[in-house]
Amino acid sequence: MITNTSLEYKGDLYPSKIVSYEHEGDSIFFNTDNKVILKVTILRDSLIRFRFTTKGYFSNDFSYAIDKTQLHGYNFLEVTEEETYFQIKTSKVKCKIQKADLRLSIYDLNDFLILEDELGFHWEESYEYGGNIVKMSKYAKDGECYYGLGDKATQMNLKGKRVENFATDQYAYQKDQEPLYKVVPFYIGLHNKQSYGIFFDNTFRTFFDFCQERRNVTSFWAEGGEMNYYFVYGPQMQDVVTTYTDLTGKPELPPLWVLGYHQCKWSYYPESKVKEITSKFRELQIPCDAIYLDIDYMDGFRCFTWNKNYFPDPKRMVAELAEDGFKTIVIIDPGIKIDKDYWVYKEALEKDYFCKRADGPYMKGKVWPGECNFPDYTNPVVREWWAGLFKELIADIGVKGVWNDMNEPAVMEVPNKTFPMDVRHIYDGNPCSHRKAHNIYGTQMARATYHGVKRFAYPKRPFVITRSAYAGAQRYTSSWTGDNVATWEHLWIANIQVQRLSISGMGFTGSDIGGFAEQPTGELYARWIQLGVFHPFCRTHSSGDHGNQEPWAFDEEVINITRKFVSLRYQLLPYLYTMFWQYIEEGVPMLKPLVYYDQDDTQTHYRNDEFIFGNQILVCPILEPNAVGRRMYIPRGEWYNYWTNELFTGGKEIWIDTKFDEIPVFVKAGAIIPKYPVQQYVGELEFDELTLDVYYKNGKEQSAVYEDAQDGYDYKKGRYSYLSLRNIGKEKELIIQLHKEGKYITPYTKYKINLIGLPFKVAEIEIDNEKIEFDKINFEQNNFLLIDKEFNELHIVGE
Repeated sequence: MITNTSLEYKGDLYPSKIVSYEHEGDSIFFNTDNKVILKVTILRDSLIRFRFTTKGYFSNDFSYAIDKTQLHGYNFLEVTEEETYFQIKTSKVKCKIQKADLRLSIYDLNDFLILEDELGFHWEESYEYGGNIVKMSKYAKDGECYYGLGDKATQMNLKGKRVENFATDQYAYQKDQEPLYKVVPFYIGLHNKQSYGIFFDNTFRTFFDFCQERRNVTSFWAEGGEMNYYFVYGPQMQDVVTTYTDLTGKPELPPLWVLGYHQCKWSYYPESKVKEITSKFRELQIPCDAIYLDIDYMDGFRCFTWNKNYFPDPKRMVAELAEDGFKTIVIIDPGIKIDKDYWVYKEALEKDYFCKRADGPYMKGKVWPGECNFPDYTNPVVREWWAGLFKELIADIGVKGVWNDMNEPAVMEVPNKTFPMDVRHIYDGNPCSHRKAHNIYGTQMARATYHGVKRFAYPKRPFVITRSAYAGAQRYTSSWTGDNVATWEHLWIANIQVQRLSISGMGFTGSDIGGFAEQPTGELYARWIQLGVFHPFCRTHSSGDHGNQEPWAFDEEVINITRKFVSLRYQLLPYLYTMFWQYIEEGVPMLKPLVYYDQDDTQTHYRNDEFIFGNQILVCPILEPNAVGRRMYIPRGEWYNYWTNELFTGGKEIWIDTKFDEIPVFVKAGAIIPKYPVQQYVGELEFDELTLDVYYKNGKEQSAVYEDAQDGYDYKKGRYSYLSLRNIGKEKELIIQLHKEGKYITPYTKYKINLIGLPFKVAEIEIDNEKIEFDKINFEQNNFLLIDKEFNELHIVGE
């Protein structure tokens, strides 16, 4: 009889005292007498990686999240040994590591304590699976707030919450429900006007507790893998988000049409129905650039096939839709139907590309086609094969984008809705079980899809959208917030989710406008459209089980509201495109919660509803029925009501009256907002002027306009136009200075300048120091100027 073995539960284990350390280049290794090693790597002066092992050596260092094309470097690094701790100092922060137990604390250069271990790193041996359950706990400071974590259907500020990261198909999820489709284990802490970030790069099921279990402690842990996290110092939240986004990568620029309005349903078929939908958009003059085909376009739900009864000649249909300005997007799921006569299945079977169970059989699960096997997208050979499958869809038929769904991965009729945890994966040469690979399965599918679409769409740019994603997926794909519900609560959730994803590096996202499940009222749909046009990705999508959800499914008033707001989005396309350019060039999120915009104002720390669209437009959706207005917070500074041009001073909460065909929208004083004429689709019109709405400010403000050929890769060769616009306002004077970069020549020749909020009557106008007669620039007393685009300075003088 065995009464006392090594299997006896040991509980939490901790590092013991440091016995040695080595400094090698950008890394410092600390060794304890119980074989724990802490490796501290200085990637930048404000970006430090902490990696722990409990076995005396490190496993292969591999991450799907980190953008390996990014170059890192620091300006200063000094390691010193004190009596009770080691200190690592950069030009931004100091890190102290206690000799007794490896607990660490991080300070700014003025010795202000930013982050401090409570128990610090500890672990529990996992006897069921092997390896460790790795844990970290840190003290929470008075008034500390927490943001980020990507796809969470809860309050913007995560203080008091516990969340779980395990990609899950959560049909019709509810407020505060955990977990959801995406895994972004990155959060931002803010206290005492200092921001920092933590990215816990661990693909196992992870958890974060923000002072729920203990009011002064925040913690995070994983069911396996390493304690491997990155500390990002601000002190501004903008710095934290930009550094994290650089670390995990940014997408390439999408074609401009992708930023237009998209229409989707489960499902539009047959071809006559698709044509009916697209024709109705053109008839009603509601702009639309993309139409989606859900799973019913396939032959028996087999990926890369067509149901010829519904779509007898897909190439012809796609071409005819393109002539009317519609780009066709098709869905592709990971489940490959088990069918010996199905060419995709046969190829994968012959080449041994499917995921396997621990004892050898292929992973088998039921999804839409019935019983399926699933490609192992963590195998680079499988990803290459998968990319090649898109040739017919993209190159031959002319489909313009691909929508990856069900890739959490979702499996029907099983208790946990996904693969069993014993499924094996190649993991790019680091073999593992599904416990480790689950959270990145969807991202690797989207990655393979992206490379296929990009290869066969060339010389045009690719478009891919995914439901499931892990940190770093933004390099390959856009996303949406999954199977939401047509309720007012879900409108509130959608608003927060897209803001949160935006500051979590995953900016190109949106929600299913109107709700996927159930049926919205006309009022709810209208309010959702009014929010959705201010999201980077803008698509109505619904389940056909619950009725129709096109704009004309409601009354004439809703049709008019939809037309008004979708048309506004199309006017703002150059502003949106500029937002996207700044996102990919500088890591600046396209949507900014108020706390990101002004973290020093404590009134922003718990705001959920209001957000900054781009850099200079403030949006506050209407989130409840029968509203004739709402209270909202105007951030500090001066803001113009977009609809009335009334000027407001911010830093306070105010009541704003609204109509059914409006939501509160404000423009920052001093902003210069570019606009195109309304088009029914991108590229429909040739136009000879760009409208610039110039909002007066007594002071200075910078704006920008990015433009290029709207598709293709010439922009990477310098063929783009980036206008830097400086607006300088004085008591009786307005100066607009313009500087252009790039080799792209915009097709229009004139700027239509709309002067808003001028406190004086215009007496004199100078262009590049030359006095201009009013009639030569079509100046009207309603303050419109039409001038040649080739100027450097416009000077407007008041009486």
